[in-house]
Amino acid sequence: MKERLAIVSGLRTPMQKMGTGLAHLDADELGAAVLRELMQVSDIDAADINEVIIGNCAQPAHAANVARVIALKAGLPKQIPAVTVHRNCASGMESITTAAQRLLLDDDAVAMVAGGVESMSNIPFLFSKQGKAWFSQLQGARTVGQKLGVLSKLRLGFFKPEIGLLKGLTDPVCNMLMGMTAENLAREFSITRDAQDAFALESHNKALAATESGRFKDEMMSMVTGAKKQQVIDTDNGPRKGQTIEALAKLRPYFDRKTGTVTVGTSSQVTDGAAAVTLMTESKAKALGLTPLGYLKAFAYAGCDPHRMGLGPTFAVERLCRESGFDLSTVDVVEINEAFAAQVMANVIAMNSKSFFESEFGHSNVIGEIDPAKLNINGGAIALGHPLGMSGTRLVLTALHQLKRDNKQTALATLCIGGGQGAALWLEAK
Repeated sequence: MKERLAIVSGLRTPMQKMGTGLAHLDADELGAAVLRELMQVSDIDAADINEVIIGNCAQPAHAANVARVIALKAGLPKQIPAVTVHRNCASGMESITTAAQRLLLDDDAVAMVAGGVESMSNIPFLFSKQGKAWFSQLQGARTVGQKLGVLSKLRLGFFKPEIGLLKGLTDPVCNMLMGMTAENLAREFSITRDAQDAFALESHNKALAATESGRFKDEMMSMVTGAKKQQVIDTDNGPRKGQTIEALAKLRPYFDRKTGTVTVGTSSQVTDGAAAVTLMTESKAKALGLTPLGYLKAFAYAGCDPHRMGLGPTFAVERLCRESGFDLSTVDVVEINEAFAAQVMANVIAMNSKSFFESEFGHSNVIGEIDPAKLNINGGAIALGHPLGMSGTRLVLTALHQLKRDNKQTALATLCIGGGQGAALWLEAK
């Protein structure tokens, strides 16, 4: 990029497990809440926002172009346009990098809002094709005789729903649930069940330590909910106190029940949440006298085999190194989204494997070894949850706040993407 992008400010909601604290809020309401709060605490005037870009996967039927609905419900001026972007699990990063590209292309632009949202609680159940056809016939029947004729064809099976969440988490090309792709990596890289359980336990312990020490307070807003607005939600409810290795070991494999090793305990939690940031060019931030939270230095996206979609971070970081000069040895904080314990562990191995690089990239210039002390310092999606459209933005926020706390300089935020892709963002604190 011709110059760095300043991430001036950012906020996220608490993340709440599906069906719990935020389940009553649709995606547009969640996104509007965080955007409204962000504009109240931001040093950027709403009138200087050129566009709102929001990442979302399961776009709600009632809110076509959910970004526009979010912007209007948040009270932004109606003349500010808004667009929804979708790159599966990287949607919250896609919004940031799309905003960055537009800011760099438009010399007159002042600032953008980017973010991500997902209400996984409200992903709908669907009727089968046969059920939909029957309901269409019933709706189209005009006479009593026609209606009775359609009703005579009714079958109870028409009411059996297809679970939208499961369909969304199943790759339509390789026809695998995301968890099965994690099983593929566990086998390919010889990652044991015990090692996955230990990784999951550490994620919970780190997230609990971060919560109890107040480390998330700088990035998180409080939510006032309930019929009488009497309930305050100000923490993530995914991290489990008292989680033990013994309890994790008792869980049965979920995706491959006969020979698998991946369980619900070593998988990301299904969660609701929203996050947003304000961005402008570094030169614009300096001209306005602003002190940004941090900067986006460079980014890369890459594709890989959908059967091994969890290796997306390795492919994306390899491209980031090759095209922008990124050097893992200079990094102080590494955030790899914890879609699955096996998936993160596979990337840690692959990034430092000469044989893997020679096979996949035709060279042996490995990315390098990730210091465990720098990886997901505050826990990850196994404990905190993975609201699909939000997670990319959340990773960026968490990484930048950690750099600020530690007075460090460089971070890597990366994640795998359903369908066989990876995203990687090179972040700097100052």
